[in-house]
Amino acid sequence: MRASAPTGILDDISALLAALPANIGQLAHRIAAVAPERPALREDDRQLTYAQLAAAVDATSQRLRAAGVRPGDRVMLVNENCAALVVLLLATANLGAWSLVANARLSAAEIDAIQSHARARLTLYTNGISPDALGHAQRHQATPADWADLLGIGQVAVGPLNVDCTPEPTSPDPAQQCAALIYTTGTTGQPKGVMLSHRNLLFIAAVSSLLRRVNGDDLVYAVLPISHVYGLASVCLGTLYAGGTLRLVPRFDPARVLHALANEGVTIFQGVPAMHAKLLEHLDAQQRPLDAPRLRFVYSGGSPLDQTLKVRAEARYGLPLHNGYGMTESSPTISQTRLDAPCTDCSVGPLIPGIEARLADGDAQIGELWVRGPNVMLGYYRDPAQTRAALSADGWLKTGDMARFDEHGNLHIVGRRKELIIRSGFNVYPAEVEQALNSHPAVLQSAVIGRPVEGNEEVVAFVELKPGAAALADEAALGAWASERLAPYKRPAEIRIVERLPAAATGKILKHRLRDLL
Repeated sequence: MRASAPTGILDDISALLAALPANIGQLAHRIAAVAPERPALREDDRQLTYAQLAAAVDATSQRLRAAGVRPGDRVMLVNENCAALVVLLLATANLGAWSLVANARLSAAEIDAIQSHARARLTLYTNGISPDALGHAQRHQATPADWADLLGIGQVAVGPLNVDCTPEPTSPDPAQQCAALIYTTGTTGQPKGVMLSHRNLLFIAAVSSLLRRVNGDDLVYAVLPISHVYGLASVCLGTLYAGGTLRLVPRFDPARVLHALANEGVTIFQGVPAMHAKLLEHLDAQQRPLDAPRLRFVYSGGSPLDQTLKVRAEARYGLPLHNGYGMTESSPTISQTRLDAPCTDCSVGPLIPGIEARLADGDAQIGELWVRGPNVMLGYYRDPAQTRAALSADGWLKTGDMARFDEHGNLHIVGRRKELIIRSGFNVYPAEVEQALNSHPAVLQSAVIGRPVEGNEEVVAFVELKPGAAALADEAALGAWASERLAPYKRPAEIRIVERLPAAATGKILKHRLRDLL
């Protein structure tokens, strides 16, 4: 079965693609040329106009070039959301280098593995806003640099130059030139760098902003990490493409969100289901209604949305809770509900314009979703085998998700072919968590599965200890062990020590039996 996006507001995709900038680094300049004094970035106590942002990007590009960054180099940005990150991201792109955006809340082992795999030429840390970035900077002996004259936000830290780094070939074609590396972790537990081109990201930026009808009057609450493709392409680049204002926030806090909605004029709030659930809990605890006088668009993405949360959220917001679906490899958006036709169920809406889909290896109604379009990645960095496995010769991306289309053309994700767990919008692969637990000297083997909770999934681990090792480890000790090796969102919410993991005659662990225990 094949499906295509409906016609309408974005019917002429060829014209849209032809009109896109060649480089994400030019987004600020594009708006500065027509509205230089319009606010582009806002933090708690500072603001940059589009003219100031464009000037900061140009000056920072020169500073990066002087530091030794060349076209085709990978520049790692260890970050949390802030103006410095946006400037560094755009400035890196302006040089023809690749931005490697990495969440500062990753563990030391995770940051080091990504840095090594990408062979980063230079690593910068947004230590002026992020204690975790500061910790990584100190560990890597990075030098604090007062770039306030360039960024308007105080300090960043600059790591040592990697003189052994080899630049990748560059291309004048924005569809072939890599703009960003977004790292996800494969089923083997090894990092995979998803290569997204300038056209990939700008296509999604344009489509997502047009579907949301973002304009210069919009203030977009940007708390989704820009290190995540959802926060990067849809929220950050999409807002800048449309000339809106980004209200940058490093971490999610329900009280801060509610204050911004009530007092700062936020018009658009996008989050993962867990964020919406926590906002509702906060309002319920305070027994007060939502105060959001300018809010016009609320969106949920990054992980499955359940019907109970959708109904509760819509009653509070007084607006439809829009929903969508995507993945890192598709930059990320594949489908989303429409402003003029919100869904009452938890479908993820029709395909976005310009995307085609087919259902493979299934029955007449349900199959594995394959998609093709300008959003599909270039491939996995330095991993041709996994690239061939994910991309067909004629450009179809195999999502690994089982799906169906209803009679209205809305997409429903009915299950995952992979064992992926999505925790607060972030991908958690069981093999990676199992690898961390299995490295404990008392552990024989482990099995990790996801447990649905309202608006989210939890990571649950079952552990079989080595004979005679019961005195060497308990659940608390194993939890502490995992915490030292995994980012917070990957850590098990519960660890159960069992006498023996259920297994087939071949020794394969039968995870469906573990799900029965939950």
